[in-house]
Amino acid sequence: MSSEFRELLKRVGSGTHTSKNLTRAEAATATEMMLLQIATPAQIGAFMIAHRIKRPTPEELAGILDTFDRLSNKLEICPTHQYQPVVLGTPYDGRSRTVPVTIITALILATANVPVILHGGDCMPTKYGIPLVDIWQQLGVDFSALNLAQTQSVYNQTNLGLVYLPQHFPAAHSFVTFREQIGKRPPFATAELIWSPIAGDVHLVAGFVHPPTEERFRETFKIRGTRNYTLVKGSEGSCDLARSRTGIMALSRAEKDFERLLLDPYQSGFGGCDSTFESNPAAIALIKETIQGQNNQLFPTAIFNGGFYLWRFNLTNTLESGFALAEQMLTTRKVAHKLSELQSVLKDVVPLWYKLRFE
Repeated sequence: MSSEFRELLKRVGSGTHTSKNLTRAEAATATEMMLLQIATPAQIGAFMIAHRIKRPTPEELAGILDTFDRLSNKLEICPTHQYQPVVLGTPYDGRSRTVPVTIITALILATANVPVILHGGDCMPTKYGIPLVDIWQQLGVDFSALNLAQTQSVYNQTNLGLVYLPQHFPAAHSFVTFREQIGKRPPFATAELIWSPIAGDVHLVAGFVHPPTEERFRETFKIRGTRNYTLVKGSEGSCDLARSRTGIMALSRAEKDFERLLLDPYQSGFGGCDSTFESNPAAIALIKETIQGQNNQLFPTAIFNGGFYLWRFNLTNTLESGFALAEQMLTTRKVAHKLSELQSVLKDVVPLWYKLRFE
């Protein structure tokens, strides 16, 4: 048993009236002791539940992220890339109610030369939804087979990369069993949404469900000096804009704290039902068709999201021109070509593995 960790546990687990918030340094220490499993399983489970009930403060989230940065392996910014890297943060436990377009958005941005980094692991509690790495695999791109140097090479050549927990952040991956046993998303799951798996100045995009989470994110950014961000009340807590309701967003602005944007899909001509997640094969089929430019039920969602992010990252002057550009990229198969390019580069980076896996 760790006596040092027990004192931190007592701080957060003493109840509504007597519990105390941790400092940034204390939160970083607690995170390290949990990820390295210096604390006992009983201590870790107790801390996670107590911290979830208390809710992490921005100072505590900053400390968690400090330790994530220290213990993880990170990509590096490519000096030849034209634009600032974009990190699309999405819940690690995947999607189970709506079909995701996150990977399509990433392909659209990469086609426009905006470098994009994703991160996550395998099928994970508590939702056990489809994770990003599984979708990529079904598209003929298996980031799980790449070490960090190979991931860096693919990212440098294609503007796309995925930091895969089992390979690149094993301490976080080994923590998955605790998430499963407590049956609830721990505060780590909140921090993951705004963690950057690439060293340097990036633009962080993250989804949220509850408005207090967005406020915590913005305060955490102030503490950590994060200047560029986009926060989205997205589908299932992801950064995917829904077509069924107004998108509520917080956009960083250099001249002021942030700008609130309310984006009504009906006013933009994209209002409608979000694509229901029926099964992994059905979702993959829709994603593949959309990438190939087919006008299916997911196609408007892809245009709506791709267009917004093209506008957000200054590829177009207006949202309307962003939507038009996203549609043009899909229908002229430029996005499909980017996927083919990614497959080709991966084949060059790990030829033997690719042959055994896909040929």
